[in-house]
Amino acid sequence: MATMTLQQVGRALRLDAVRSSAFSRLFSSSVFKEMATKGRSPLFARLVEQAFTDSECAGLASVGDAFDFAFKCLMARENRDEYVYKSAITQRILLGRHSLRSACMLNEFRVGQCKADLVILNGSATAYEIKSERDDLARLSPQLASYKAVFPIRYVVAGEQHIDSILRTVDVDVGILSLSSRHRISTVRAAQERVDLVDTGILFDSIRVDEAINILKCRNIEIPDVPNTRIRRELREVFCAVAAQDIYPTFVSVLKRSRSLASLEDLVGGLPVSLRAAALTIRSKPSDHKNLLAAINSNLKDALGWS
Repeated sequence: MATMTLQQVGRALRLDAVRSSAFSRLFSSSVFKEMATKGRSPLFARLVEQAFTDSECAGLASVGDAFDFAFKCLMARENRDEYVYKSAITQRILLGRHSLRSACMLNEFRVGQCKADLVILNGSATAYEIKSERDDLARLSPQLASYKAVFPIRYVVAGEQHIDSILRTVDVDVGILSLSSRHRISTVRAAQERVDLVDTGILFDSIRVDEAINILKCRNIEIPDVPNTRIRRELREVFCAVAAQDIYPTFVSVLKRSRSLASLEDLVGGLPVSLRAAALTIRSKPSDHKNLLAAINSNLKDALGWS
């Protein structure tokens, strides 16, 4: 990122509501998808005009520099949003401990009426529920109760001010991770793996029909020979008859293949660290990657004229 004075960075870290909202929206799917499909983003230009000062823009050379600057401001403890936490999990856990070839990450994975913020599939499936400085804990208990039906390992990732309340609230088998002011993740309490709590019917409801069929084929379980109008109902009955301990390893291996992120390895390597979580959680076509990289590397002054 282009060099900025300490005074400029210090001012930027004190975000008012307008700047905080605009900086968060820079990392939204709307901006990312515009860049991927068009090679430019009018919304990005409007948000920069709205939230960046003239002196801040003057100190930034490229669009990527602007993203990095906004992200650095959002990393300050009082400003952190969900994206900052997703970035930490992406960088520290998915890319730090695993790789895109050995593990897979799912974004906003639906389980019943809830969505797990992130799920990482490696040897098992781990759900991560984020509680940032902008969140309260009102829905945490029902969220975790939903996730246990599909994910044997559950973690809450939270800011330090939430940790004591979470320790008092959640079951002892739920792990707790803390995101420090230095953007490091530390383990407050390790999760216990509870495959015995998995409900194969709810697990089935959370995946696609083709994935369910592949899981059964891998287990040498006969696929019901019924019309398409009945296949989902019949498959669910088969799933419900199989023990979770028997079907779960196959569920993980099939979803790692069907939802693999390995094809994004080159794209992720070419992006600023601040945008890697976006690349892995917002869908884009391989044919759009060239547009996206060109937009990120564009001169910021030119990008402010995007329309």
